[in-house]
Amino acid sequence: MKKQNQRKLGQEYEELAAAWLSEQGYTVLERNFRSRAGEIDLIAREDPYLAFVEVKYRSGERQGDPTDAVDRRKQQNISRTAASYLLKMHLPEDTPCRFDVLTLSPRGIVLYRDAFPFQL
Repeated sequence: MKKQNQRKLGQEYEELAAAWLSEQGYTVLERNFRSRAGEIDLIAREDPYLAFVEVKYRSGERQGDPTDAVDRRKQQNISRTAASYLLKMHLPEDTPCRFDVLTLSPRGIVLYRDAFPFQL
């Protein structure tokens, strides 16, 4: 039951993040895109970039900074999943892309544009 509640809570925060991104001028293209490599919470366009967005929530400061959860392994999984998305959508290799991290906490919403480079 706890896992189901966490998943529902995660979906609620991803919806909030998608709405916030839309207010900032992004066009949200996909939610929870999955491939063998992993999952990307949101894929959005902010011209000219295709942004692969990882959403992280923390209910308090005792859990640490939300960006800490996007470690090297997570970055590699997101990078591989982004490559799968580009292939699936038949987008050219030179499509301008970046990896953003959006954090939600009691302090508010913070967007880290270009938070990490593509890595395999």
